[in-house]
Amino acid sequence: MRFSANLGFLWNDRLLPDAVRVAKAAGFDAVEVHWPYDTPPSELAAALAETGLPLLGLNTRRGDVGAGEMGLSALPGREAEARAAIDEAFSYAAQVGAGAVHVMAGKAEGEEARQAFLANLAYASERAGPERIVLIEPLNTYDVPGYFLSTTRQAASLIEELGLSNVKLMFDCYHVQIMEGDLTRRFEACLPFIGHIQFASVPDRGPPDEGEVAYGHVFRTIRALGWDLPLGAEYKPKGPTDDSLGWLEIYR
Repeated sequence: MRFSANLGFLWNDRLLPDAVRVAKAAGFDAVEVHWPYDTPPSELAAALAETGLPLLGLNTRRGDVGAGEMGLSALPGREAEARAAIDEAFSYAAQVGAGAVHVMAGKAEGEEARQAFLANLAYASERAGPERIVLIEPLNTYDVPGYFLSTTRQAASLIEELGLSNVKLMFDCYHVQIMEGDLTRRFEACLPFIGHIQFASVPDRGPPDEGEVAYGHVFRTIRALGWDLPLGAEYKPKGPTDDSLGWLEIYR
């Protein structure tokens, strides 16, 4: 298996270019980020070129974080802000060579929110073009109450309705296990429209060698079904990141 370090959680006490270098030294095959916008893209691009690590993806901005916002694209009446965030994300992605942008839906519900999200995803698909993909990610309702997108079934419905080949599912094993369980069967059912996979232990979102999910089995199943892209380690270390990496040698 190959793995990507999510630098939103791993080595997040370092400047982003330094975190890329440390991830390379630790043995990761790729990196991904949350909101890299405080780092000049030239600096991040230089670290990626130096290490040879691909940047798999980044997120659109959340909006007013102080007010608890977690995205803008499913918020009716906020289309101008949502599309500005999408433009910014794809511009940054192009400058650093990121392969995907996760378009964050935000906290909303109802048909108006659904239509707003669909329209903004169609806009994002145009911005992505053939070079990049658009990701949507269901988030569990315990960690993010009120988030518009919470299950893979809901995501699949949106993707099927859009019918756009560059709009894909971010299959985060942590969120899927909490909301739906039956991880390997859900993965197999979703495989045709998955664009990226992430993981963390359940229920504490720690390293994958603890908790209720047998990731050895999950990773073997993912590999047996033909997935060969890096899997995103998006977990929260309980101390220094370097002390949490015992799983990496086991599962590689």
